[in-house]
Amino acid sequence: MSDQHLQIIQRYIDKMPSLSTTVTKVLEICNKPNVSPNDLNKIISLDPVLTGNVLKLINSSYYSLPHQITSLTRAIIVLGINTVKNLALTTAVLGTVKGGRKSALSMDEFWSHSLCVGVTAKALAAELKIPVNQREEFFLSGLLHDLGKIPMSQCFPDEYTQCISICAEKQIPLHEAEDIIFGFNHQQCGTIIADKWKLSNDIISVLKYHHTPEQSEDEYKTLTLCVAIANLYANIFAMESIKDYTYNEADALNLMEQSSLSWNNISPLHETIQDAIEKASVFLKVN
Repeated sequence: MSDQHLQIIQRYIDKMPSLSTTVTKVLEICNKPNVSPNDLNKIISLDPVLTGNVLKLINSSYYSLPHQITSLTRAIIVLGINTVKNLALTTAVLGTVKGGRKSALSMDEFWSHSLCVGVTAKALAAELKIPVNQREEFFLSGLLHDLGKIPMSQCFPDEYTQCISICAEKQIPLHEAEDIIFGFNHQQCGTIIADKWKLSNDIISVLKYHHTPEQSEDEYKTLTLCVAIANLYANIFAMESIKDYTYNEADALNLMEQSSLSWNNISPLHETIQDAIEKASVFLKVN
C-alpha cells in the first residue's frame, strides 16, 4: 500500500497552489548579492496583501517599536532583507496549507508546536553566535520543519490517527510510526512540497533530515541540528502539541555533542522562549 499512499499524496501536493509570482520574485531577488531595500520595495509595493503583512509585522508586539511605521521602504530597512523574505514565504505557505480538509491533526496544536521549534531554533542560533542576519533562517526552518505531516494527515486521517496511537502506545517517534503504517514518513513528504515550491537548499535539508541531522550536508548541518534540538525541546515540554516520543536520552546527548550545545545552554532559555513564542505568534496571524 505504501506506493499507492505515496502516489495519492504526490497528486495532492501537485494540486497545491504554487507560490505567488510576487513571493517567487522576492525569493529570487533576495538570493542575489547586494540586494537593496529599494529592490524589494519595487516588488512588494505591487502586492497590497504582502505590503500590509510587512507593515503589520513591523508594527506588532514582536518588534515593539516606539513609533508606528507607515512607509514600506522604512519597514524593509528596519526588518532587514532576510526577515522580509521569510515573512513573504511564511505567509504564502500558511495561506496554502491552513485549514481546508479534514485532518487527523489539530492545526492549532500543529502550528503552536512549529512556532515553538522556530523560536527555539533561533534562540539556539544566538547561543552559537550565528550572525544576526542569518538567525531568521533558523526561525523559518523551524516553523516549516513539519510541513510533510499536513498532506499525510489530510489525505489519510484514519491511518494517521493510527500513527498517533502507535506513537503513544509504543512511545516511539511519530516518524517511525508513519514508516510502520505508510512505509514512508513526513520528512519525505516535506521534501516533495519543498521541491514543488523550489524552496532553498537549507530549508530542504531541515524538512528532509530534522530527525536524522547527521545525514544532512555539512553546509546545512548546524541549521538542521538546531531545528532537531529545538524539536526535542518542544516535545519534552509538550508545547500544546501531540506528544512525539522523538528521542531517548542517548539520542538527545548525541545531538548535543554534534552541535557543541548542552542543556546548560538551553535550560536558561525557557523563559525567553516562552516570551518569544507569544510575540512571534504574529507570524501565524498576518494572513
